[in-house]
Amino acid sequence: MKWFFIVNPNAGSRKGIRDWPRILKLIMESGISHEFALTTHRGHAIDLTLDCLKQGHRRIAVVGGDGTLNEVLNGIYQQNEIDKKEILIGMIPVGTGNDWCRMFNIPFDYKKALDVLIQEKTFVQDVGKVTHYHNDKAEERYFMNVAGMGYDALVNKKTNILKEKGRGGPLTYFYFVFASLFQYTFMEAVIEVDGESVFKGEIFSMNVGICKYNGGGMMQVPFAVPDDGLLDVTLIKKAPKYIVIRHVRKLYDGSLVNLPIVKTYRGKEIRIRSTGRIYLETDGESLGHTPFTFKILPLGIRTVIG
Repeated sequence: MKWFFIVNPNAGSRKGIRDWPRILKLIMESGISHEFALTTHRGHAIDLTLDCLKQGHRRIAVVGGDGTLNEVLNGIYQQNEIDKKEILIGMIPVGTGNDWCRMFNIPFDYKKALDVLIQEKTFVQDVGKVTHYHNDKAEERYFMNVAGMGYDALVNKKTNILKEKGRGGPLTYFYFVFASLFQYTFMEAVIEVDGESVFKGEIFSMNVGICKYNGGGMMQVPFAVPDDGLLDVTLIKKAPKYIVIRHVRKLYDGSLVNLPIVKTYRGKEIRIRSTGRIYLETDGESLGHTPFTFKILPLGIRTVIG
């Protein structure tokens, strides 16, 4: 069946536009029946997804990064005419982080990633839904990898500003992990998991995950299982900021959760309130602020994995 490729030319600091001719050549050589469209602005992949579904496409391949994948997912969930189970998502990673691909062993080599798409080994994973606020108006966003709050959202926002200017690279996020430390202010939050209050106090950072990786290979939610019908939470409480510098390696091997300042939770619904505004990102896309309500949509999307 035909694949519709949604290409983000700005992905990976404009690696998308540089490498798309080579990727297209590989697609044509493979004999895959296909159509494609290039995004021109933020949010465009949502509109392209809605359009290609109306045209009868049911297989959508992302040529981009986690943010483009997130937009495609939200395009799928903004419509109700087509059953989500009929739609299949694949990916050729061209982004900066490519963290969803890390979870499912999709190679960063274009030819090998295309081979994965051709083999069409499918996996049905959970989807997360978060209600947040933007200018005091409630908004909803779906995600299929990891959502970050607090310091994580600040680092992500700074990284995105550079990416939108066509700058940055795989080490940009890592750089801002350190560079943003002295700018960040701790925020007080109240956290509920499945209706039970589990934490009240100042937080440094927090992640809600369906998959394990974010930030270009950091494993901040190491216990996440993408089809268990649960959201995994990693909370870093207020601590001296030098602790982050001392234990940065633990962000990458998952051992961060063993530190006394870290708490982990698991549930189907997560609610977060705060005295000030705590900001949010999902799958690398910078969004709004508290209060947040996270819910799990079990087995919400079909994907092609390695």
